[in-house]
Amino acid sequence: MKKLFSALRITGILALAIILANATLETGDQNIFEAYPIIWLILGVILLIGIAIEVSVAALERTLYMSLKPEARAEYDKAIALKRKKSFSWFKETYDKLLDKKPIEREEEIILDHNYDGIKELDNNLPPWWLYGFYATIIFAGIYLARYHIFDGSTQKEEYLMEVAEARAAVEEYKKNAKGLIDANTVELLTGEADINSGKALFSGNCAACHKIDGGGGIGPNLTDSYWILGGGIKNVFNTISEGGRAGKGMVAWKTDLNPEEIAQVASYVLSLHGTTPADPKEPQGELWVDPDARVDEVEVEMTDTSSVEIEMDYKSENILE
Repeated sequence: MKKLFSALRITGILALAIILANATLETGDQNIFEAYPIIWLILGVILLIGIAIEVSVAALERTLYMSLKPEARAEYDKAIALKRKKSFSWFKETYDKLLDKKPIEREEEIILDHNYDGIKELDNNLPPWWLYGFYATIIFAGIYLARYHIFDGSTQKEEYLMEVAEARAAVEEYKKNAKGLIDANTVELLTGEADINSGKALFSGNCAACHKIDGGGGIGPNLTDSYWILGGGIKNVFNTISEGGRAGKGMVAWKTDLNPEEIAQVASYVLSLHGTTPADPKEPQGELWVDPDARVDEVEVEMTDTSSVEIEMDYKSENILE
């Protein structure tokens, strides 16, 4: 027993040293032992000191014990034995009460008049711990019955469905506010000056080689008119930039070079070029595209001749599509 307590004391001192080191030293994202390898040396020294103290104390107690006279030593042994006997008496008494069983020497008090080939039956009481658990289940059943069958409480299935709905709503809300999770279905037109300037810088560095710096078109199509090969509007433009153009003859996919936020900025800048006058505009390519969700007051139709229609759209609203 003494050895066990000695080991526990030494372990407690080492644990306390580690806790103090973690509380006082800055480690960042690293483990205390990775940030400060010298901790191993310090703990080793503490361990050796602890063992030395325990060995010294044990040797001193042994020396004092051996120095006692035989009568005093006998009294000491008797006192230690009595102390050990009383140390766990409360546990033994509680254990016996929870079992409520008769000692073997008193079993004749509960023997029934049944005898099967010498096998006798005892009439033991039910263990109190079992009875207490049974009574607890009765109380729980009453509360459960009142909660879910009298006062119409939510069932487990209903609670699960509510939690799933709340989780989905939280995920959708997070996606709206997290720019890094933008995709072609959730992207919205960016009109802030900072976003437009960032999109312009990205366009100049990556897109101007094919579309010209003013968007008038070169190898790639003109981005200032109302004609689009793969559809206009922020969602279509975002998807085209992200996934690339037509297979074999369109532009490459930029999703590996630009993150979703940057693609949204470029797409918004491209749409801001609509209606501008480039120096050398390329002829329109693709089909005339009109935002199907645009309000009527955002679309102006002007007859230029008897065979063509020119449409101007207000791209200052939130739902700007080209």
